[in-house]
Amino acid sequence: MSDSGRRVRGPMGHGGRMAGEKAKDFKGSMGKLLRYMSRYKIRLFGVILFAVGGTVFNIVGPKILGRATTELFNGLVAKIQGAGGIDFGKIGEILLMAMGLYAVSALFSFIQGIIMTGVSNDMTYSLRRDISRKINRIPLDYYESRTHGEVLSRVTNDVDTLQQSLNQSLTQLVTSVTTLIGVLVMMLSINVWMTLAALLILPISMGIIGTVMKHSQKYFKDQQRYLGEVNGQVEEVYSGHNVVKVFNKEEDVVRVFEETNNHLYESGWKSQFFSGIMMPVMQFVGNIGYVMVAILGGYMTIRGAIEVGDIQSFFQYIRNFTQPIQQIAQVTNMLQSSAAASERVFEFLEEKEEQQETVREMDVETSQGAVSFEHVAFGYQPDKIIIHDFSSEVGAGQTVAIVGPTGAGKTTMVKLLMRFYDVNSGCIRVDGHNIKEYDRSELRKLFGMVLQDTWLFHGTIMENIRYGRLDATDEEVIAAAKAAHAHRFIMAQPGGYQMVLNEETSNISQGQKQLLTIARAILADNKILILDEATSSVDTRTEIQIQKAMNNLMKGRTSFVIAHRLSTIKDSDLILVMKDGDIIEQGTHEELLAQNGFYENLYNSQFEKAEAV
Repeated sequence: MSDSGRRVRGPMGHGGRMAGEKAKDFKGSMGKLLRYMSRYKIRLFGVILFAVGGTVFNIVGPKILGRATTELFNGLVAKIQGAGGIDFGKIGEILLMAMGLYAVSALFSFIQGIIMTGVSNDMTYSLRRDISRKINRIPLDYYESRTHGEVLSRVTNDVDTLQQSLNQSLTQLVTSVTTLIGVLVMMLSINVWMTLAALLILPISMGIIGTVMKHSQKYFKDQQRYLGEVNGQVEEVYSGHNVVKVFNKEEDVVRVFEETNNHLYESGWKSQFFSGIMMPVMQFVGNIGYVMVAILGGYMTIRGAIEVGDIQSFFQYIRNFTQPIQQIAQVTNMLQSSAAASERVFEFLEEKEEQQETVREMDVETSQGAVSFEHVAFGYQPDKIIIHDFSSEVGAGQTVAIVGPTGAGKTTMVKLLMRFYDVNSGCIRVDGHNIKEYDRSELRKLFGMVLQDTWLFHGTIMENIRYGRLDATDEEVIAAAKAAHAHRFIMAQPGGYQMVLNEETSNISQGQKQLLTIARAILADNKILILDEATSSVDTRTEIQIQKAMNNLMKGRTSFVIAHRLSTIKDSDLILVMKDGDIIEQGTHEELLAQNGFYENLYNSQFEKAEAV
């Protein structure tokens, strides 16, 4: 089935980015993310409003508590001097006012948290929806050049990273900046000189943040990339574990995985190291500023230039002043992670899509199924043409067999017919019209396929067969299964048609899987059938039964049969013999044998092998 010119990947293959891809910068990635989030601008404005409001009310609290401290201190001094006492009523009023402000601050923070949680969940929902839709619009060659795990990592890990980091970082950034500005204003209102002393720590803090950002960005980006590679390798090895065991490649698989996992470990360790050292370093710098202000504040209190309560408030503010700087440092690390994740997500969303220009409406009901190939040339890469000049006329209702050695281009022709790829030159026509004139999805409604590689999903046997036509009744599903000679083995299973197939469908044989996919194609009742080695996984007796069912199924329908066993296609209306991307012979079985050419040698070699066995 393999065609020349394709990239070969085994269960140990790497799932990294394609060569030549360039990472976008932090600014560009965050710009795309912000533009994507602009659809939630009203709610984001509400988040900012409530976050600022809650922070402002929280900032005013220490100064009011300072008034209570001053009142208590003055009362104690007056009592000691015998000039008065403590006014507990006034202190109580001040404390009640502070409690009210803190309660409003907590309410505002709670509201902004609810809104931001909704925004982050809606955004991740939209991203996964857009990725899901994008998956159906990306050309097939994208998936044939990447591992499944790499694509799935963008839907799962990268989107989850965005959700978690944005949910925390956006509100944290708003509150930290607001706190920083608000605290600075309050500190200036208390004492300018003490504020200037506290500000001396800012250049040091900014220098530390800039240094950490410079060194940590590449590690966060590498962490996301290698995580996708690890997922891709795990997915490939898991799906191909039988092949790995048969060829005794366990050690090689582990070695390749460990190499990628070590890269992930190194990038993850370094990114988390830079993230982890930020807080203790910033705390150390903040404590230096705290000591400086304490010394200056004590000196000014002794001179009577400032109230005791103001000193207590200022100490709280300076603590609150260093905290948002530390939080901003933490947010910058989360933003690095967000940028790395958004880069990969938007790279996928910006991938080139299949052209969907529709010139002609497809009428599946009236289509006859006549197909013509007119001087078709194609290469998976423009400089490596593998189909050179393919021409053939297939009448409506005819059964056409495509035979030839491995790599001749048989499966490639089917992919071109279904517009998984577009031809480089020439054209393919269905009912006289170029298939490029039709919408790809509408065109593919004409085709039913049975491939050598079976695909069954987690669900009942009934659901797997009904996948061919979702509105089919149970009776129609059973009729299709009988036509495919699958009914007997289905009824022998526990639960019959309601038996659930597991993810690996290990509870039925490979041949039985093939029978179910054939029943699915029979139920779909398409105008054109494509059978790509459909009987290769069944025994000879079952093959005969399937062939009888296929003969009945193919009556009145245009059928393309790709087969290596030439004994199964002797009754075809037309046999196309391909070699090196070209048709070298065509005709009926008898006509080709009479030519004493390539087909006759191919057929006799198979017959001689059968006789030898």
